[in-house]
Amino acid sequence: MSKLHLIPTPIGNLKDITFRSLELLKSVDMILAEDTRTSSKLLKHYEINKKLVAYHQHNEHKIVDRIIDNLKSGTTIALVSDAGTPAISDPGFLLTRECIKNNIEIECLPGATAFVPALVNSGLPCDKFVFEGFLPHKKGRQTRLKFLQNETRTIVFYESPHRLLKTLYQFSEYFGKDQKIAVSRELTKIHEETIRGTITEVIHYYENNTIKGEIVIIVDAPQK
Repeated sequence: MSKLHLIPTPIGNLKDITFRSLELLKSVDMILAEDTRTSSKLLKHYEINKKLVAYHQHNEHKIVDRIIDNLKSGTTIALVSDAGTPAISDPGFLLTRECIKNNIEIECLPGATAFVPALVNSGLPCDKFVFEGFLPHKKGRQTRLKFLQNETRTIVFYESPHRLLKTLYQFSEYFGKDQKIAVSRELTKIHEETIRGTITEVIHYYENNTIKGEIVIIVDAPQK
Protein backbone atom coordinates (compact mmCIF):
# COMPACT_ATOMS: atom_id res chain seq x y z
CA MET A 1 0.00 0.00 0.00
CA SER A 2 1.28 3.47 -0.87
CA LYS A 3 2.01 6.44 1.32
CA LEU A 4 0.59 9.96 1.16
CA HIS A 5 3.37 12.57 1.21
CA LEU A 6 2.44 16.03 2.54
CA ILE A 7 5.05 18.37 1.09
CA PRO A 8 5.49 22.02 2.12
CA THR A 9 6.20 24.45 -0.69
CA PRO A 10 7.89 27.88 -0.57
CA ILE A 11 5.80 30.79 0.70
CA GLY A 12 7.61 33.12 -1.68
CA ASN A 13 11.24 32.50 -2.50
CA LEU A 14 11.45 29.34 -4.62
CA LYS A 15 14.77 28.43 -2.98
CA ASP A 16 12.97 27.73 0.29
CA ILE A 17 12.28 24.08 -0.43
CA THR A 18 14.20 21.14 0.94
CA PHE A 19 16.26 18.68 -1.11
CA ARG A 20 14.10 15.89 0.29
CA SER A 21 10.91 17.60 -0.85
CA LEU A 22 12.28 17.89 -4.39
CA GLU A 23 13.35 14.24 -4.40
CA LEU A 24 9.86 13.14 -3.40
CA LEU A 25 8.14 15.39 -5.92
CA LYS A 26 10.31 13.80 -8.61
CA SER A 27 9.53 10.27 -7.44
CA VAL A 28 5.74 10.24 -6.94
CA ASP A 29 3.20 9.22 -9.58
CA MET A 30 0.78 12.07 -8.93
CA ILE A 31 0.80 15.50 -7.27
CA LEU A 32 -2.37 16.93 -5.76
CA ALA A 33 -2.21 20.72 -6.01
CA GLU A 34 -4.41 23.43 -4.56
CA ASP A 35 -3.97 25.44 -7.77
CA THR A 36 -2.28 23.56 -10.60
CA ARG A 37 -1.20 26.82 -12.26
CA THR A 38 0.69 27.93 -9.14
CA SER A 39 2.27 24.53 -8.56
CA SER A 40 3.25 24.26 -12.23
CA LYS A 41 5.54 27.28 -11.82
CA LEU A 42 7.40 25.60 -8.96
CA LEU A 43 7.67 22.28 -10.75
CA LYS A 44 8.81 23.91 -13.98
CA HIS A 45 11.49 25.84 -12.07
CA TYR A 46 12.92 22.56 -10.79
CA GLU A 47 12.30 20.68 -14.05
CA ILE A 48 9.79 18.27 -12.53
CA ASN A 49 7.24 16.82 -14.91
CA LYS A 50 4.47 14.98 -13.07
CA LYS A 51 0.73 14.50 -13.35
CA LEU A 52 -1.03 17.35 -11.53
CA VAL A 53 -4.55 16.97 -10.14
CA ALA A 54 -6.48 19.89 -8.67
CA TYR A 55 -7.31 19.35 -4.99
CA HIS A 56 -8.87 22.33 -3.21
CA GLN A 57 -11.65 23.28 -0.80
CA HIS A 58 -14.28 23.26 -3.55
CA ASN A 59 -13.68 19.69 -4.74
CA GLU A 60 -11.93 17.81 -1.93
CA HIS A 61 -15.12 16.18 -0.64
CA LYS A 62 -16.01 15.01 -4.15
CA ILE A 63 -12.68 13.39 -5.05
CA VAL A 64 -11.30 12.19 -1.70
CA ASP A 65 -12.68 8.66 -2.16
CA ARG A 66 -11.06 8.42 -5.59
CA ILE A 67 -7.73 9.50 -4.15
CA ILE A 68 -7.99 6.89 -1.41
CA ASP A 69 -8.70 4.24 -4.06
CA ASN A 70 -5.63 5.38 -5.99
CA LEU A 71 -3.48 5.09 -2.88
CA LYS A 72 -4.85 1.63 -2.12
CA SER A 73 -4.02 0.53 -5.64
CA GLY A 74 -0.37 1.52 -5.21
CA THR A 75 -0.28 5.01 -6.71
CA THR A 76 2.27 7.21 -4.96
CA ILE A 77 0.82 10.65 -4.23
CA ALA A 78 2.11 13.97 -2.92
CA LEU A 79 -0.13 16.79 -1.67
CA VAL A 80 1.02 20.40 -1.95
CA SER A 81 -0.70 23.71 -1.29
CA ASP A 82 -0.06 26.96 -3.14
CA ALA A 83 2.37 28.02 -0.42
CA GLY A 84 3.46 26.59 2.89
CA THR A 85 2.47 23.37 4.62
CA PRO A 86 -0.70 21.51 3.54
CA ALA A 87 -3.60 21.58 6.03
CA ILE A 88 -2.44 24.81 7.72
CA SER A 89 -5.26 27.12 6.56
CA ASP A 90 -5.18 25.07 3.35
CA PRO A 91 -6.65 21.72 2.16
CA GLY A 92 -5.16 18.60 3.68
CA PHE A 93 -7.02 17.70 6.86
CA LEU A 94 -9.83 15.79 5.14
CA LEU A 95 -7.49 13.62 3.08
CA THR A 96 -5.20 12.98 6.06
CA ARG A 97 -8.15 11.87 8.15
CA GLU A 98 -9.40 9.51 5.44
CA CYS A 99 -5.94 8.00 5.06
CA ILE A 100 -5.85 7.27 8.78
CA LYS A 101 -9.28 5.64 8.58
CA ASN A 102 -8.03 3.42 5.75
CA ASN A 103 -4.70 2.56 7.41
CA ILE A 104 -2.75 4.40 4.73
CA GLU A 105 0.61 5.68 5.92
CA ILE A 106 1.13 9.45 5.96
CA GLU A 107 4.38 11.37 5.90
CA CYS A 108 4.54 15.14 6.42
CA LEU A 109 7.87 16.74 5.60
CA PRO A 110 9.13 19.76 7.54
CA GLY A 111 9.17 23.02 5.65
CA ALA A 112 7.82 26.50 5.12
CA THR A 113 4.87 27.84 7.11
CA ALA A 114 4.23 31.58 6.97
CA PHE A 115 3.32 32.18 10.59
CA VAL A 116 6.61 30.86 12.04
CA PRO A 117 8.96 33.54 10.65
CA ALA A 118 6.30 36.20 11.24
CA LEU A 119 5.96 35.17 14.88
CA VAL A 120 9.68 34.88 15.52
CA ASN A 121 10.56 38.29 14.05
CA SER A 122 7.56 40.09 15.55
CA GLY A 123 9.41 40.87 18.77
CA LEU A 124 6.38 39.63 20.72
CA PRO A 125 6.46 36.64 23.11
CA CYS A 126 6.56 33.38 21.14
CA ASP A 127 7.08 30.85 23.95
CA LYS A 128 3.30 30.36 24.09
CA PHE A 129 0.97 31.27 21.26
CA VAL A 130 -2.34 30.34 19.65
CA PHE A 131 -2.86 30.03 15.89
CA GLU A 132 -6.23 31.39 14.75
CA GLY A 133 -5.61 31.46 11.00
CA PHE A 134 -8.33 33.38 9.13
CA LEU A 135 -11.18 34.80 11.20
CA PRO A 136 -14.73 34.06 9.97
CA HIS A 137 -15.66 36.65 7.34
CA LYS A 138 -19.16 37.29 8.69
CA LYS A 139 -21.00 34.79 10.89
CA GLY A 140 -19.17 34.18 14.15
CA ARG A 141 -16.50 36.84 13.62
CA GLN A 142 -17.49 39.12 16.49
CA THR A 143 -18.14 36.14 18.74
CA ARG A 144 -14.63 34.86 18.08
CA LEU A 145 -13.03 38.24 18.73
CA LYS A 146 -14.93 38.59 21.99
CA PHE A 147 -13.73 35.13 23.02
CA LEU A 148 -10.12 36.05 22.21
CA GLN A 149 -10.27 39.04 24.54
CA ASN A 150 -9.63 36.54 27.32
CA GLU A 151 -6.64 34.89 25.61
CA THR A 152 -3.39 34.95 27.62
CA ARG A 153 -1.06 33.93 24.78
CA THR A 154 0.24 35.70 21.71
CA ILE A 155 -2.32 35.34 18.89
CA VAL A 156 -1.49 34.57 15.24
CA PHE A 157 -3.86 35.49 12.41
CA TYR A 158 -3.80 35.24 8.63
CA GLU A 159 -5.47 37.98 6.59
CA SER A 160 -5.92 39.12 3.00
CA PRO A 161 -4.87 42.60 1.81
CA HIS A 162 -8.39 43.88 1.13
CA ARG A 163 -9.61 42.98 4.64
CA LEU A 164 -6.54 44.07 6.61
CA LEU A 165 -7.71 47.54 7.66
CA LYS A 166 -11.18 46.29 8.58
CA THR A 167 -9.56 43.63 10.76
CA LEU A 168 -7.19 46.13 12.39
CA TYR A 169 -10.10 48.46 13.20
CA GLN A 170 -11.87 45.54 14.88
CA PHE A 171 -8.71 44.59 16.77
CA SER A 172 -8.54 48.16 18.08
CA GLU A 173 -12.12 47.81 19.31
CA TYR A 174 -11.73 44.39 20.94
CA PHE A 175 -8.09 44.39 22.08
CA GLY A 176 -7.48 48.09 22.64
CA LYS A 177 -5.86 50.74 20.45
CA ASP A 178 -2.55 50.54 22.38
CA GLN A 179 -2.19 46.78 22.01
CA LYS A 180 1.16 45.80 20.48
CA ILE A 181 1.04 43.99 17.13
CA ALA A 182 3.23 43.12 14.17
CA VAL A 183 2.03 42.80 10.58
CA SER A 184 4.20 40.84 8.15
CA ARG A 185 3.56 40.62 4.42
CA GLU A 186 5.31 39.32 1.31
CA LEU A 187 7.42 37.02 3.48
CA THR A 188 10.62 35.78 1.77
CA LYS A 189 9.90 37.97 -1.27
CA ILE A 190 11.67 41.09 -2.53
CA HIS A 191 9.22 43.48 -0.87
CA GLU A 192 8.99 41.67 2.45
CA GLU A 193 8.16 43.97 5.35
CA THR A 194 7.13 43.79 8.99
CA ILE A 195 5.42 46.76 10.63
CA ARG A 196 5.50 46.77 14.43
CA GLY A 197 3.82 49.04 16.93
CA THR A 198 0.50 49.68 18.60
CA ILE A 199 -2.66 48.88 16.67
CA THR A 200 -3.23 52.62 16.19
CA GLU A 201 0.27 53.10 14.78
CA VAL A 202 -0.05 50.16 12.39
CA ILE A 203 -3.48 51.35 11.23
CA HIS A 204 -2.02 54.77 10.48
CA TYR A 205 0.78 53.18 8.43
CA TYR A 206 -1.56 51.07 6.29
CA GLU A 207 -4.05 53.90 5.83
CA ASN A 208 -1.24 55.69 4.01
CA ASN A 209 0.52 52.83 2.21
CA THR A 210 -0.40 50.26 -0.43
CA ILE A 211 -1.36 46.85 0.93
CA LYS A 212 -0.29 43.85 -1.17
CA GLY A 213 0.59 40.22 -0.56
CA GLU A 214 -0.47 37.57 1.93
CA ILE A 215 -0.46 38.85 5.50
CA VAL A 216 0.31 37.47 8.95
CA ILE A 217 -0.78 39.46 12.01
CA ILE A 218 0.78 38.81 15.40
CA VAL A 219 -1.11 40.25 18.39
CA ASP A 220 0.35 40.50 21.87
CA ALA A 221 -1.69 38.70 24.52
CA PRO A 222 -4.75 40.87 25.29
CA GLN A 223 -4.42 40.16 29.02
CA LYS A 224 -1.31 39.84 31.15
